[in-house]
Amino acid sequence: MQFSTKVIHVGQEPEKITGAIIPPIYMTSTYVQETPGKDRGYDYTRAGNPNFSNLEHALSALEEGKYATVFSSGLGAITALLSSLKIGDKVVGTNDIYGGTHRLFDQVFKPFGLHFELIDTQNLLEAEKILKKEPKFIFLESPTNPQLKISNIKEISKLAHKYGVLVVVDNTFASPYFQNPLLLGADIVLHSTTKYISGHSDIIGGAVITNSESLKGKMDFARKAMGINPSPFDVWLISRGIKTLAIRMQRHGENALKIAQYFENNSMVKKVYYPGLPSHHNYEIAKQQMRGFSGMVSVEFDLDLEQIKKVISSFQVFSLAESLGGVESLVDHPASMTHASIPKEKRLENGLTDELVRFSVGIEDIEDLIGDLKQGLSKA
Repeated sequence: MQFSTKVIHVGQEPEKITGAIIPPIYMTSTYVQETPGKDRGYDYTRAGNPNFSNLEHALSALEEGKYATVFSSGLGAITALLSSLKIGDKVVGTNDIYGGTHRLFDQVFKPFGLHFELIDTQNLLEAEKILKKEPKFIFLESPTNPQLKISNIKEISKLAHKYGVLVVVDNTFASPYFQNPLLLGADIVLHSTTKYISGHSDIIGGAVITNSESLKGKMDFARKAMGINPSPFDVWLISRGIKTLAIRMQRHGENALKIAQYFENNSMVKKVYYPGLPSHHNYEIAKQQMRGFSGMVSVEFDLDLEQIKKVISSFQVFSLAESLGGVESLVDHPASMTHASIPKEKRLENGLTDELVRFSVGIEDIEDLIGDLKQGLSKA
């Protein structure tokens, strides 16, 4: 079954009793048992729900994996993974990492005795050097948030497995439409299903996908034990959003490439970050492991901070807001918004300047999007 067919049919089978083409929302907290301890597969929604099962079936199929577990958020999914570690364990991560992930590592789990080190995972020599110390996980974003750096997932996976390290890839920016890390050798795929998977900016959710039955068990246990389960209604909405994932991602990618090309020829721009441009540092690697380059574009403007704030506050089609991956276009200033929790010296050390602006390019008409960029930049 091909991708565009999967998104419509897998995990979306008609309801068996009435034949309803769309599975219902199972808004229940508990389930009647036949005898004590004997149920029909579900006993309490914190532990499981038919809507969870439907979405997990869909996500595992789209990511070419065997198992999935859904959570209340992307950070909830990462929390579940980290909860499987013990005091003294080490995790290596990409240095250009989402601010919320950095905060979770540094301010929540570090005081509990986990050790974290961030490196440039584009550098395979640097990656192998740290992998020799045998951390439990190497945590990748590819493309990263917000500089859209590309790590060679296949080569890093080979190195990691040489030293017994599990490879975790946050695939939120690419979506399974454009990239499948498990097929490249990764052990675990993460998603903030809030973003492209759902696609409509109306829910919060997360997921872990893997081929490991034991890890699946650990993730299900973490959801139940820590109460990081989603709402059945939110999960139902994500399942509905998935049906249009293929057609949405195609349009996101087409629009983002045209926006990136527009910025490359704009005198107010110092640098464009988009893996679909030949000028991107890892364009060739991106072509090898991705089927397209998704809808995120970041730009370093040749303007001062006050000019930048004025410009991005002047857009009329691009909304100034955090998050990404919805059908509508958004603009974000990472240093003061999504990545504000990272100390400034660390941001600058990793190349995240105050001049960097991140665009989540939606599926509107490209003429309107470029027209909006032009009128906004005219305010500089």
